[in-house]
Amino acid sequence: MTFLAAFVLMALARKMDRRRIHGICLALGGIGLLAVGFIHGEEQKHLLLGALALGGIAWASILSMPYAILAGALPPARMGVYMGIFNFFIVLPEILAALTFGPLVKNYLGGNLVYAVMAGGVCMLIAAVLAQWVQESPATKAG
Repeated sequence: MTFLAAFVLMALARKMDRRRIHGICLALGGIGLLAVGFIHGEEQKHLLLGALALGGIAWASILSMPYAILAGALPPARMGVYMGIFNFFIVLPEILAALTFGPLVKNYLGGNLVYAVMAGGVCMLIAAVLAQWVQESPATKAG
């Protein structure tokens, strides 16, 4: 699903506001992750595939849209420097999560990993809303 979504996102980015596209994709991923906690039993396993497909759509957007939004706002001569700095803001939270997430799940979520997935869904929904406040330069707006 992620592979197909990436091609759709490229086409949409030419016609629509990238912040809106990213927000919609994050919201779909958030809904998918939250849905995991409500899917139970063998008879509902097809719903799990749908929930994870929504997560795949969000993943495709996460890997592309922030860079597309940022690239249009950067001076071409300094693109590499700013993209490198931007990558720090991706990698550092990942390192922090890797170091702290295990104890957080154990102590605050009762060791239940499904709750951790659902918490990720809530965070994606919050990110979908916050993405709408990102300022876009005129060069990145679809037109």
